[in-house]
Amino acid sequence: MIREHFTEQTAIFFSVTKWLILSSVVGIVIGTVVTMFLKVLQLSESSRSALPFDYYYLLPFALLLTVYLVKTFAPNAEGHGTEKVIEAVHKQHGKIDIAVIPVKLLATVLTIFAGGSVGKEGPGAQIGAGVSSVISSLLKFSKEDRKKLVICGISAGFATVFGTPIAGAIFGVEVLIIGVILYDVLLPSFIAAFAAFTTAQFLGIEYTYYDVHFYQKIALDMPLILQVIVAGLFFGFVSDIVVTSTIQVSKLIKKIPLHPLIIAFLGGIVLIVLAWIFGEQYLGLGMDTIKNVLGPFPDVSPDTPWYAFLAKTLFTSITLGIGGSGGIITPLFYIGATSGNLFGHLMGGEHIAMFAALGFVSVLSGATNSPIAATIMAVELFGLDIAHYAALSVVISFLITGHRSVFSSQILAMKKSEMLKIKVGDQVDKTDVLLDDREIGQIRDIKERLRMRKKKLKQKKNPKSSTKK
Repeated sequence: MIREHFTEQTAIFFSVTKWLILSSVVGIVIGTVVTMFLKVLQLSESSRSALPFDYYYLLPFALLLTVYLVKTFAPNAEGHGTEKVIEAVHKQHGKIDIAVIPVKLLATVLTIFAGGSVGKEGPGAQIGAGVSSVISSLLKFSKEDRKKLVICGISAGFATVFGTPIAGAIFGVEVLIIGVILYDVLLPSFIAAFAAFTTAQFLGIEYTYYDVHFYQKIALDMPLILQVIVAGLFFGFVSDIVVTSTIQVSKLIKKIPLHPLIIAFLGGIVLIVLAWIFGEQYLGLGMDTIKNVLGPFPDVSPDTPWYAFLAKTLFTSITLGIGGSGGIITPLFYIGATSGNLFGHLMGGEHIAMFAALGFVSVLSGATNSPIAATIMAVELFGLDIAHYAALSVVISFLITGHRSVFSSQILAMKKSEMLKIKVGDQVDKTDVLLDDREIGQIRDIKERLRMRKKKLKQKKNPKSSTKK
């Protein structure tokens, strides 16, 4: 018994030591590479002012070049990054082509520089995962170890981009399978995320944290709790709109009988026209709008149209659908914050910034099926006072969105309602959602009872007259 216990503890000690070293090194390398990506992106955005015309007039040409680069040199760099990494983890044990790293970096910079409505976290996660895959191949790791290291790469890339190491670590182990957290990768993911985040800070990356000026005045604020519950429902429907829009727009564009390069060019023209109609605030990352609606004094911030979240959804769906390169999480933050801003005004305007913050994380939770990471992100970005309200809104949004996701390669390992019949273990985009047979029977019984009751009421109102013989 003692010998077995000693053997177990020794094996665990060596395993922990191994992953402490590996994930630390990988985190530092990823932090350095992703920092380079972020600095190039910052430089490209700041250079827009040197153009003699509005930067977004370059969209058709930038998107055409982006699609050409991706399809020619690294087809796996297509889309919003995180999706391809999830697919690689599930289907290829984390093996990622090294060409993805430079191509994804350049393609994303081109897309965002010209105003494509995408984010920087997807490329950050894909670059991080790509670096991890390359290191695994060089060191001849087993398939399982490579898979673990690539998941660490997702966490490290996410943490480096947003400055949220705990949420980044949880996101990497939560986003792969809906309903399952990969505990065996939890320690290396935490270490890689912290190492990457610290490296990025050392190299000069500055992060934005928000002060929404909210604190809990009393121990139990029931009216506010009820508002948060309604907000969670609202954000769940917003998440569903985003997921449905991105999927349907992509399918619609794929049906267009034109060469992908022509589609990219024409799509860029469409985005220019939409910018003329709705304004250019829906182009690019949209960080200024996010900062405005999350500011401590929303009453003095520039007005945000009530339809801002819908417009951003449209711009993002088109950009990704025509082949733009970039992430989808930053647009989700924009959509969530602006929809929360609208909800806050509808609730009387007392906690506008708080509801914008709740939307920020709740739409992320619903659209990506990552409620735990979203809750922790709320604490890291907005402070501890909002934590319990964020947890409530985030989980409701996660459930209301249903069995769908912006990441179609996620594996479904749970059903969100006992009333549904779902086959777990499939990709979320291939899952058939049906009403459980027992529920169908109960619904039929209820319908039959209502029909009989209606018939009896009708007979009472119109009794048959007796006939004399």
